[in-house]
Amino acid sequence: MFICPGCLKLTINKHVRVIWKIASFNHPRRNVNVTRHGNRFFSSSSASYAKAGDEIDLAKFSPANIRNFSIIAHVDHGKSTLADRLLEITGTIPKNAGNQQVLDTLQVEKERGITVKAQTASLFHVYKGQTYLLNLIDTPGHVDFNYEVSRSLETCQGVVLLVDANQGVQAQTMANFFLAFERNLTVIPCLNKIDLYNAKPEMVLEQLNNVFDIDPDDVQKISAKVGTGVEDLLTTIIEKIPPPQGDRNKPLKCLVFDSQYDQYRGAVGNVLVIDGSVKKGDKIMSLFSKKSYEVQGTGILQPNEKLVNVLYAGQVGYIHANIKKISDFQVGDTFCHQKSPVEPLPGFKPAVSMVFAGIFPSDQSKLPVLKAAITKLTLNDSSVSVNIENSAAIGQGWRLGFLGMLHMDVFCQRLEQEFGASVVITAPNVHYKVRIKGKKNIKSYGDEVVDVLNPCKLPDLSIIEEFMEPMITATIIIPDQYLITVLSLCHARRGEPQEQTYIDQHRMVIRCIFPLNEVLVDFFDELKSITSGYASFDYEDNGYRQSELVKLEFLINKLPVEEMTMICHISKSKMRGKEVCARLKELIPRQMTYVTIQAIIGSTIIAREDIKPIKKDVLAKCYGGDVTRKNKLLNKQADYLKKLRQVGTVKIPKDTFINVLRKK
Repeated sequence: MFICPGCLKLTINKHVRVIWKIASFNHPRRNVNVTRHGNRFFSSSSASYAKAGDEIDLAKFSPANIRNFSIIAHVDHGKSTLADRLLEITGTIPKNAGNQQVLDTLQVEKERGITVKAQTASLFHVYKGQTYLLNLIDTPGHVDFNYEVSRSLETCQGVVLLVDANQGVQAQTMANFFLAFERNLTVIPCLNKIDLYNAKPEMVLEQLNNVFDIDPDDVQKISAKVGTGVEDLLTTIIEKIPPPQGDRNKPLKCLVFDSQYDQYRGAVGNVLVIDGSVKKGDKIMSLFSKKSYEVQGTGILQPNEKLVNVLYAGQVGYIHANIKKISDFQVGDTFCHQKSPVEPLPGFKPAVSMVFAGIFPSDQSKLPVLKAAITKLTLNDSSVSVNIENSAAIGQGWRLGFLGMLHMDVFCQRLEQEFGASVVITAPNVHYKVRIKGKKNIKSYGDEVVDVLNPCKLPDLSIIEEFMEPMITATIIIPDQYLITVLSLCHARRGEPQEQTYIDQHRMVIRCIFPLNEVLVDFFDELKSITSGYASFDYEDNGYRQSELVKLEFLINKLPVEEMTMICHISKSKMRGKEVCARLKELIPRQMTYVTIQAIIGSTIIAREDIKPIKKDVLAKCYGGDVTRKNKLLNKQADYLKKLRQVGTVKIPKDTFINVLRKK
């Protein structure tokens, strides 16, 4: 019997004659098409054949013959393209012009052209007569998915630091390098796109030497698109990256570094086996939930799932154990054999959410569907924090915490594409803190410092002693010709430049401290615009700082719109109120009634816009006749509109809350 490793469908039974009515079926997990050829099955995405009943034996791959590594780089420096060439050279997938971003399996990744989820692939490569098992992890390059990179590095002993020979060292290049450096990983610097006409390899080598103190002779020079130098890179990976430390004779200890939900098998986890081995039928125990399970299957990714007999120490693969309760399979958990408990691994440092937004179903009857979708998707994206929230206008929902605006956009897009959930997203905000005046006034808060995730839940202003807002340390890399313009932008966003250093003769790094709220929505877009697209931007948390903040509220027809409430600096409150009112006027469709939009601070109105109603010309068909007939029609229309003003409601499109914060 052959079981499809992706969906456990019965495909061939040697003892029972099976008559096939169709030649192919759609794989339910990986969005690939699996086609039958005799007793073999062909996957269109991996293009690799698996004979019925075949399983890979990993027993011959001791830790000495294993290399675990990641590819790290800035956005669009060629990580996924290099992964394609590595898959082709090692024979994991056949050489094909259609092999473009093979490891980017999500629909949102294909549409946006970026990697948002770290993907694993196991490669087999022969070097000097010895076969090596190479476990590759292709990581995202955007700062909003930095948590994916940090988790991936925990399973590796080395990284390939990829740098574009045309763009040079970028902000995320620096951030990723120091992530690897802090973990004491072997770094293989690699210069990509050397075949481009505008490539400047000598200049980029100088940058690498100035910023990271990397000897130019140690830098690999490749073209991932055409494959130049990629085989030499494979050799360097085997020679320079140390093998994992592990002993297959010790009790099982494995780390869950990623997980996803499968509708047929429940929670499936990607694991690194530290010690021991795990196979189908083993009784394993979670050191997080203290629950035991029976392993239903083990395998590796090539890049699609492929069954293996056993996973041994030092190897990366997946296990599924019929875990239906998603909360029992947590990223960072340690699994061991039920009868051989071990000390748990330290796991991963929790992600710190930077942006918060309310997520509500567009139809409250779909609340259970959205709840299930969020639960399953947060299993696959553990950096999202979840808190229940209720809105008087929209209903019940959740306030989710994200690592950035792009992270939020991608998460909501995945909700719609993968689970069919239609959602309403409220205006995003950051995590503020307020200090209360004296403990006698904080019976309902329980502490002197109160966290404010939702501006609507801000305590009464009369008992607030001070506001504190989150700060970030930003790294901006620009050509020096744009220095004055960029510093002006930083000043306008309440930035405080700390240092300016050159990384070569024409490019420089600016480090600046910003309030997170000032760079939340459109800062990077404006930065790219004023530097003709040459700037790169990265940031990290820098704690909290006291600030003069106010609560800015918006009224539509004198009724408060809680979802638009925001906290902003007092110096920008009037300007912000005018901008939002003007944008609301553009985005809200004209109604049958007169619509008034107001921005207020406390009881003071600081901005106002009006939307005129849609009027019907009731006299259009009256070309004469008794004047009393015309007056009667006009009076009837006036009475109707007056009644609408009393009971009518304003319809607001669901994407208004986000679009209102973006500039044109």
